[in-house]
Amino acid sequence: MRIYTRGGDKGRTGIHGGERVDKDDIRIEANGTLDEVNAQIGIVRALLPPEHEWQDVLGKIQRELMVVMSHVATPSAIRDKNPNSLSEDLVSFCEQQIDLLTGQMQDNGFFILPGGTLISAHLQLARTIARRAERRLWTLYRKDPLPEEIMQFVNRLSDLLFTMARYEMFQQDHAEERWNSFLYKRKKKE
Repeated sequence: MRIYTRGGDKGRTGIHGGERVDKDDIRIEANGTLDEVNAQIGIVRALLPPEHEWQDVLGKIQRELMVVMSHVATPSAIRDKNPNSLSEDLVSFCEQQIDLLTGQMQDNGFFILPGGTLISAHLQLARTIARRAERRLWTLYRKDPLPEEIMQFVNRLSDLLFTMARYEMFQQDHAEERWNSFLYKRKKKE
């Protein structure tokens, strides 16, 4: 089987159900951005030792992203025919991981500059791509609604990636580079 089909040479691509759309269609843009998040998470996993506790967490997220992408690629009119089932715990899984990690760290009350360790920097990059994916998904949602759990999952995923980046810094005893304190915390002091 060849990897190339030549089907996209004219700027069109197929989506679930057989319809062909422009390659810059919002559905393709949203899915492409989710694919970028998944690839960036793959980089983080490649940087982590095989036995690292996050391998399972990030592997689960990567698999869930593939299911999410299949639903994004499917127009709502035929989404019930999609053979891939969304996990019921997408959002709660991310929230549990966030709570677990934040419970071990102090809230620093500051915006921080992305960077620090290589793993933290890559997690921050994954976070920004997840935020972009979320924006693209909302654009698609206004055109063809997506399941609410997808929208919530991508939002929590960016929060989880941010928390993991901070936790990596905490674990490595690497100081976060602060920018400004949160405005609402500055107002309380005044």
